[in-house]
Amino acid sequence: MRSWAAQPFGNVPAAFGADGKVGIFESNSIMRAVARLGEAAFPLYGRDAYEASRIDSFLDVSLVFARDSQIYLLALSGGTADAAIHARAKDAFAIYASGIEQALSPRREALVGNGISIADICFAAELALFMNEHARAEQLRKQGLANILHPGVRDEYPLMFAHFDRLIAHEHVRPDLKPYVEKLLSKAAA
Repeated sequence: MRSWAAQPFGNVPAAFGADGKVGIFESNSIMRAVARLGEAAFPLYGRDAYEASRIDSFLDVSLVFARDSQIYLLALSGGTADAAIHARAKDAFAIYASGIEQALSPRREALVGNGISIADICFAAELALFMNEHARAEQLRKQGLANILHPGVRDEYPLMFAHFDRLIAHEHVRPDLKPYVEKLLSKAAA
């Protein structure tokens, strides 16, 4: 079987069903599949259809943010970031962060329901990826652009960053995400 038959768009990430022939592509779809497979152990995809739909809403919004953030981060990596790309990423971050902040008001511990869901996991992954901006701080300065994740950003979105900190400290998230975030934060401090 040709790989395009299992994954018609030919991009990554990709996963496969138990038979190795049915392709599952795009990170959010892979998260949904994993959550569905493990729902008896832990309901990461919500406790009912309404929670699952609310989770889908956060995943959809995360995709919109991811699009602009990936364009920005790839442009930074390639040395082609300009003021327009920076402005679009800054706006995308502000919209995303404001929505997450609002969803966590008043002092919620999770984006949906009463426990961690794939909405929270997706959020943590997106913010951690956006922290790659720290590695390009000097490049931004040379272009007269400021880091979107500037030192005061935690004060602008305190609930969002408190939630992020809780997530990266979580026993099941910490082994994978915390070293990655610490490495990126060390670049911010340098």
